[in-house]
Amino acid sequence: QVQVVESGGGLVQAGGSLRLSCEASGIAFRVNVMGWYRQAPGKQRELVATISTGGRIDYADSVKGRFTTSRDNAKNTVYLQMNSLKPEDTAVYYCNARNIYSQIQRWGQGTQVTVSS
Repeated sequence: QVQVVESGGGLVQAGGSLRLSCEASGIAFRVNVMGWYRQAPGKQRELVATISTGGRIDYADSVKGRFTTSRDNAKNTVYLQMNSLKPEDTAVYYCNARNIYSQIQRWGQGTQVTVSS
């Protein structure tokens, strides 16, 4: 059974930090590009960061210098460290796993991040 499960969301004041985790089971984690996306109320889902199977990382301009993603293949887990949070970072954050061979994508259920001003 395939499961992609995010955790670590919550309420934080502006300037604070949160660390999101995403554990994927039932997939060949090492051959999946892992991505973090977010969706704010009334807005489209947007890409936050991706980390390839080889460790290449890309960030949205809006989070560069503040967010850091990493992956632990031994734990089938990807992380998103979010620092210097701003109210505009408030959104539901989703984890995505994309198999580089089949292109099949799996999504987590999302975790809410709320940043108060």
